[in-house]
Amino acid sequence: MIKRIAIFGSTGSIGRQALEVIEAHSDKFSAEVLTAHTNAELLIEQSLKFKPNIAVIGDDRKYKMVKDALAKTDVKVFAGEQSINEVASIDCYDLMLAAIVGYAGLQSTLNAIDAGKTIALANKETLVVAGDIVMRKAYEKKVPVIPVDSEHSAIFQCLIGEGRNKIEKIILTASGGPFRGKKPNYLMNVKRDHALQHPNWSMGAKITIDSATLMNKGLEMIEAKWLFNLDPRQIEVLIHPQSIIHSMVQYEDGSIKAQMGLPDMKLPIQYALSFPRRIKSDFPRYNFKNPATLTFEEPDTKTFRNLPLAIEAMHKGGNMPCILNAANEIAVYAFLRNRIGFMDITEVVEQAMGKVQYINHPTLEEYYYTDGEARSFAASMIQM
Repeated sequence: MIKRIAIFGSTGSIGRQALEVIEAHSDKFSAEVLTAHTNAELLIEQSLKFKPNIAVIGDDRKYKMVKDALAKTDVKVFAGEQSINEVASIDCYDLMLAAIVGYAGLQSTLNAIDAGKTIALANKETLVVAGDIVMRKAYEKKVPVIPVDSEHSAIFQCLIGEGRNKIEKIILTASGGPFRGKKPNYLMNVKRDHALQHPNWSMGAKITIDSATLMNKGLEMIEAKWLFNLDPRQIEVLIHPQSIIHSMVQYEDGSIKAQMGLPDMKLPIQYALSFPRRIKSDFPRYNFKNPATLTFEEPDTKTFRNLPLAIEAMHKGGNMPCILNAANEIAVYAFLRNRIGFMDITEVVEQAMGKVQYINHPTLEEYYYTDGEARSFAASMIQM
């Protein structure tokens, strides 16, 4: 049977690559739901090509544009953020690819879990913000959560077949981003376009900046804690500039399993969509006959202070990761619009973590409140 896929965030980097996978395996997958935030033009193009059951544009001002463009098709068109969240509960698809960027993807993912849908999770912020609630709900509903991030997909793959074997630690690898080895006096003058030039991966703007600041790796540590039910002390980060080893698991006997491959997000996307099966692909293969040298080094946490801030938030728990994430989203947004400098991103996050009210055991409503408070605080700093 064809697996029906709902792509929440179809016009982003992950969503576009997922559609490439679906197109290459149209005998196995169909795109049943496509959603976009503001990119109506691309949503229309995708809908005309893949003919989903439902298309949703988050910006309701663009509803008529999408509706008119798809008038001669059978695609049902909806608009608004509430519609995105409501469509997540509709029984017309089997698996949600949660690829909405940032905190905005939380509610639709929770609705999909409530509806019993399998989740292919590309939105790490969902677990960073409210991992305790999301994973508890997934457990109660018996909903599989399959990671799409290359690092978490690697850990997931390394765990297959290990049953009850105890994990000693996991090691998340990081390329180091475009500024590996640079010092603060250099980073003070970094501009937007330079920061968006990732050495290995093709990603969206927000995650590319997070990679450059090492915040992305900090968020991944928090995500891994919830995905794999780990103690924070079991999670490490290692810089691996070649991005061939995507992450590793060390077991209590000292054995280490690693998942390897060329840096291409379509591979973990395809694995998540097809799990538990592996299906054939034409993705480029790593050539062991002519290998690049694989190197490893410790992250520079004195220069890239977002990583230790994220580690601090992970250890403190409660709503602190939510504060970290919200402030970071506002700061990255401002940097991408040339309103603050590259090093200012860390300053905004650190100040928010010290000023916004800490809650040890927050409810979902308190997470929403915390997110708003942290965003308001970060925005007030940027306006100063």
